[in-house]
Amino acid sequence: MLNTSSKRNIVFLGTSLPRECGIATFTQDLMDQFVDLQGFNIPRIIAMNNNETYAYGDQVIREINQHQLADYMDAADALNSSTTDLLVIQHEFGIYGGESGEYLLPFIEKLTIPYIAIFHTVLTEPTPKQQQIITQIAKSSLKVVTMAQSTVQDLIQIYDIDASKIAFIHHGVPYVATESRAKLKEQYGFEGRKIISTFGFLSPGKGIEYAIEAMRGVVKQHPEALYIIWGKTHPVVKLETGEVYRQKLTQLVEQFELGRNVLFVDKLLTQEEVIQSLVMSDIYMTPYLGKDQAVSGTLAYGVGYGRVIISTPYRYAEEMLAEGRGLLAGFRDSASLEACILQLLNNPSVVQEMEKRTQKLGSAMMWSEIAKTYASLFQETLALSQFSGRSVI
Repeated sequence: MLNTSSKRNIVFLGTSLPRECGIATFTQDLMDQFVDLQGFNIPRIIAMNNNETYAYGDQVIREINQHQLADYMDAADALNSSTTDLLVIQHEFGIYGGESGEYLLPFIEKLTIPYIAIFHTVLTEPTPKQQQIITQIAKSSLKVVTMAQSTVQDLIQIYDIDASKIAFIHHGVPYVATESRAKLKEQYGFEGRKIISTFGFLSPGKGIEYAIEAMRGVVKQHPEALYIIWGKTHPVVKLETGEVYRQKLTQLVEQFELGRNVLFVDKLLTQEEVIQSLVMSDIYMTPYLGKDQAVSGTLAYGVGYGRVIISTPYRYAEEMLAEGRGLLAGFRDSASLEACILQLLNNPSVVQEMEKRTQKLGSAMMWSEIAKTYASLFQETLALSQFSGRSVI
């Protein structure tokens, strides 16, 4: 399956580009950094497929149909007989088959090579099945990774995971060189505007309707304010309900007469466009509705680029915006969002101070730094595997 050499062979299990999925982007961003890291061959992916066909690149060495249990068993056999040193399981309930992704359990039971798991979702109130899955994945793993400090205790207390197995590593952020905020605004035709932005797949849980309503009061004091919603509708949402949510939002804009102050960019953004959208923003906003959200890649990007952030107080936002790195507004509370926006637009000096604090944390979240932490973890895990007597094939 892989070329044999003295360097370590790492394989990721999860979704892969060009599938439109945050985990696919996360995996590719992390893998890209290993080109410059010593001691490793370029990692490869076993790609989880839903009911779509994807034109994968050379990074994908095998595919698993999410709903075919036999594919999982065949993949485990192939890994066991390959030169793979370590498997990295990207865990999100929705990308694996069976109830809550339970098809992953017989797969890991069949593995004879060591693996670690990266938990992209850590629920505080899991169903019995969800709790069983996380607990069993962790029990057989050598290490598990969480991207929020606040979830470490949950993994210990709710899922009974040994604290020595848990590693906290920030969500990575890609580095993209861009023009200045002023030049980007000029380039995009937004010169003289105060840009508030949100990016990512559009879905009802994003709470965009409350942000749009908040703009009604904002524009009375700041007619130059422009709220840009970057991104296409989530593929799963579009498949199930079409563009109902986007249509609801555009109707709100029309109802509130905000056509000059709210803009939708309905496309899948390139990485460069994502970063440009952030750099040109005066305020980045995540008005999400789910209070237990443990990690948000979009919020991590906002922090990574030192934006001043307004967010609802879901778990990850509370952690990332602590120590004066942003403002928290109430859930489903447009008046609270409006007050936060106005507080920032009316106080430029406050914005500057917040940007400095946020950038201090954000500079440590670039993928170039985060990948080094993962590389150390992989080496540590492999050493632990050899020490404990597990075979590395």
